[in-house]
Amino acid sequence: MIKYIISSFVFTMITCSTFAESRLKLAVAGLSHGHVDWIFNRKDKHDVQLVGIYETNIALIDRYAKQYGIDKAMFFTDLEKMLEQVKPDAVSAFGAVNEHVSVVRACAPRKIHVMVEKPLASSLADAIEIEKLANKHEIHVLTNFETSWYESNQQAKSLLESGRLGDIRKVMVNDGHQGPKEIGVSKEFFEILTDPEKNGAGALIDFGCYGANLMTWLMAGEKPLSVTAVTHQNKPAIYKQVDDEATIILQYPGVQCVIQASWNWPFSRKDMEIYGTKGYAVAADATTLLSRLENQNTVDTEKLAQRAAPFDDPFSVLAAVVKGKVMLDQFDCYGLPVNVITVAILDAALKSAAEHKTIYLNQ
Repeated sequence: MIKYIISSFVFTMITCSTFAESRLKLAVAGLSHGHVDWIFNRKDKHDVQLVGIYETNIALIDRYAKQYGIDKAMFFTDLEKMLEQVKPDAVSAFGAVNEHVSVVRACAPRKIHVMVEKPLASSLADAIEIEKLANKHEIHVLTNFETSWYESNQQAKSLLESGRLGDIRKVMVNDGHQGPKEIGVSKEFFEILTDPEKNGAGALIDFGCYGANLMTWLMAGEKPLSVTAVTHQNKPAIYKQVDDEATIILQYPGVQCVIQASWNWPFSRKDMEIYGTKGYAVAADATTLLSRLENQNTVDTEKLAQRAAPFDDPFSVLAAVVKGKVMLDQFDCYGLPVNVITVAILDAALKSAAEHKTIYLNQ
């Protein structure tokens, strides 16, 4: 009996130790991004262990400590000190877009992996530096887009790759909502989104990045030949320094993509339309796919299940990639190759809108 109890105890200890070791030690860099609350609300998942939070805004620290009952010892006002003390496996950046490069500069030499909220960077120079740092120090740098979780996008691409849509000819990507102020984002997040230095631009960056990311994914990392963009301020009293409306046209050999990014729509939307020579597919939302194929007189509507784990949750993806349980495709939406090109497209779009001309990309 004693031998059985000892064996059971040892087995339990090994099992608990294995479980603890399997969890990703994650630190958070910044609390000003509106999506950061997600990490504090993953009560049903146990693949990530939060080990530290970096933030310099004391009011934000107090707010989150109180809201989620977080021990103040978990917070740091010095990023380097946090990394040295808690030694995370990975860091998730939830600050301004232009701060992403600073996070990678601190993490890469320490072999700490990074996941940032979309887009990868606020400038092409920063995106290239991030890529060089990641390659040099052999770390993963992932970029989280909500549309990467959409099963509808995955199935639309499958229809294209299977040949059922024929040759791709046109893609329409529509992303936006009523506007940051109109939907009630936090004061800190509003300051980021409406600051051309911190965010890079307004709606063009905030929502134009989705289309640039998805189209680069569909085109397996191919750069467009040219980028043409038009931006406007429909609400200058609210969005004084940045655009609130943007249309971007990407031209490839034989293929065109139109990206509509807006802070002026009556409802939130994130949808994509793919048109080929034999049919079309519309990812209407995360789990709804519309399609009409050759010799078909009606439109099929398919309700899909959510994307399978770990791709239903960005932190689960990060944990799986870092732990070597998942190897991303070369041109996955999360990966660096697609996201550096995404920033190159946004960079060209900003130039096009400012200079009122088409920008041609070097291939």
